[in-house]
Amino acid sequence: MEPALDINLHFTGDMHAITSANNLISAAIDNHLYWGNELDIDPDTIVFRRCIDMNDRALRNVTIQINKDITRKEHFELTAASEIMAILCLSSSTYDLYNRIQNIYIGNNKKGEKIYVKDLKCTDAIVLLLKDALKPNVVLTKENNLAFVHGGPFANIAHGTSSIMATKIALSLSDIVVTEAGFGSDLGGIKYFDIVSRLGLLPDLVVLNVSIRALKYNGDNSLEKGISNLEFHLKNMHFFSSNLLVVLNQFEEDAKEEIEYLKNYVENLGYSFSICNSYKEGSKGSTEFATKVLACINQENKINYLYNLDDSLDFKIEKMLKHLGASNIYYTDEVLKKLEDLKQAKYSICIAKTPNSISDDEKKLGYPKDYTVTVKDIKLCNGAQFIVVYLGNILTLPGLSHDANLYKMKRD
Repeated sequence: MEPALDINLHFTGDMHAITSANNLISAAIDNHLYWGNELDIDPDTIVFRRCIDMNDRALRNVTIQINKDITRKEHFELTAASEIMAILCLSSSTYDLYNRIQNIYIGNNKKGEKIYVKDLKCTDAIVLLLKDALKPNVVLTKENNLAFVHGGPFANIAHGTSSIMATKIALSLSDIVVTEAGFGSDLGGIKYFDIVSRLGLLPDLVVLNVSIRALKYNGDNSLEKGISNLEFHLKNMHFFSSNLLVVLNQFEEDAKEEIEYLKNYVENLGYSFSICNSYKEGSKGSTEFATKVLACINQENKINYLYNLDDSLDFKIEKMLKHLGASNIYYTDEVLKKLEDLKQAKYSICIAKTPNSISDDEKKLGYPKDYTVTVKDIKLCNGAQFIVVYLGNILTLPGLSHDANLYKMKRD
């Protein structure tokens, strides 16, 4: 996408606007505590977090001093994981954005009653900060086709899809719209169906993008062993969507025998298969794939869901985790308390876990089954209208690696 450098850096300033809007809410909470706490907010119950668009492990857990009498714990997370990011991407209008922000849950008062952003009387200020960020950004592909880049909720820690508004505008401009669901089908794929499609954006076709190098990674450099990972993703997406096309993202090192093995595997299971070589050849390398999409797109597509929104939260979590292959689910004591409080919440769940495995353990490659999964936390996102379920050792604020990219960046 162009302008590539701008997109990777500050682009239109959307990330800054989302970060500022999020942190203004946190500032309003602490300002309220400082000036007398008329809402009687219990600082120990505050769940709304500050965010930053930077990997900075030092900010994961901090203590802030409101005044000489009040201190509280604070936990920063990536802007991509913030509820404001999710709300921006799930809002269908400025009016919808306003209502969702109004209903963000921030914590309880000392009587145990829930407090929302609307109680802080700062919603208008938040919406004003987001008024331009709400507008989708038009960019160009390398071959001058229009595309939208809007929003960035990472699929491992958030819901992983571009904005509702960008998709709807694209649908008004084109007969066929392609939208990406981040990471694997176990993350962005599921979340598109579980969260986005429930808002009315039902897909006509699911394209499952695979690569031989990824399958080999899942099989300790063996395609025959790693193909089990594809088995899961096929079953997973076919559960949600009856119309499914598998496409190989081809690279130069892919051997003909490997491609043929993969093709036979997919077609023997009854799925359509195509090859895309656009990485090397651009649009010329994707004509076979595009032709296959046109052939598949008008077929009937039956959409299915794992649970109903009216189901209890524990049922939803169990249904989802068993779908991912878990046989035992362990909840921490803190999660059990939250689970009881949110049991009847009529929202989708948003799994936050490692993208390196179908399970919550990045070392479990291929198609892990009958494993134990640990639910370490759950969080109500009342404005986004989903509940985040944190698994294993997932972090919402990573740290920089030893050889971080910042050391490789050079100005012209």
